[in-house]
Amino acid sequence: MKQSTLIWTILMVAGGAFLLFQASKGNGRVYVREIPVEAQSSQPEGEKQVYHWNKYQQVTESEKGEPDVRFSFSRTLGLWVAAFCTLAIFSFLYGDNPIYKFTESVFVGVSAAYAMIVSFWTEIMTNLYAKLLPGLARITFFPDIDSTAKPDELYLIPLVLSILLLWRLSPKGSWIARWPLAFFIGATAGIRLISYLETDFIGQLQSTVMPFLVFASDGSLLWIKSLRNTIFIVGVLSCMVYFFFSIEHEGIVKYISRLGIWFLMVTFGASFAYTVMGRIALLSGRLVFLFNDWLGI
Repeated sequence: MKQSTLIWTILMVAGGAFLLFQASKGNGRVYVREIPVEAQSSQPEGEKQVYHWNKYQQVTESEKGEPDVRFSFSRTLGLWVAAFCTLAIFSFLYGDNPIYKFTESVFVGVSAAYAMIVSFWTEIMTNLYAKLLPGLARITFFPDIDSTAKPDELYLIPLVLSILLLWRLSPKGSWIARWPLAFFIGATAGIRLISYLETDFIGQLQSTVMPFLVFASDGSLLWIKSLRNTIFIVGVLSCMVYFFFSIEHEGIVKYISRLGIWFLMVTFGASFAYTVMGRIALLSGRLVFLFNDWLGI
């Protein structure tokens, strides 16, 4: 155990020295170019407003010496923070440690805050505030709203339901929140049920209804398409037989259900392999970020 700890410590010290060496060479710095941007608001004719701002575009390594390129402290700081968080998460491979726990807490907190802010501006401000008070919204946060837009009183219903849902925070009035909660759950379940029936159930039936043998326009048999359709139909039917428990799985039913097990195992294996490949793609992306964007190797 002590020998393993010593090896990991030596590797970490060597890695830290290498990172300092790379940083001393100017790596891990971000340079940007300032680009002016001009845009017009989508208002009726005669009321258009022109907005001007500057956009900063990150440049490549070969463009760092150009006159209009300058060092960006904020993006460099973000680059180093991202690299630190990535290495801190990777430190879990060594074992559970305070740095990993701190980074994990930061990730969960930032993700929750980001989701809350996005929901606030895309749902409450855009779909509620701008619909109920379009004139005030145009003056304050949404200048692109049409000046002829009128308030939509229909959005008072979700406003009242949302206020009732906040009664969940009150110990004595928590029962009031059950009404909007029941409405949200029922409406969501109904919408999901229809979508699942259309995409999964009916879509599966439509995809399964296909001919075993496929012929070309000249009457010749298309072996590849015929084999694909046959495997597809046999796989669906055998899997359905496996999950049919009203009769004993004996005789021919036993062998068909076993074939269904094979199709299920192939499906689960392909799904698991797809998930693993997705995680490997994420890992390779972080490694490219560390070695290319951060260290410039």
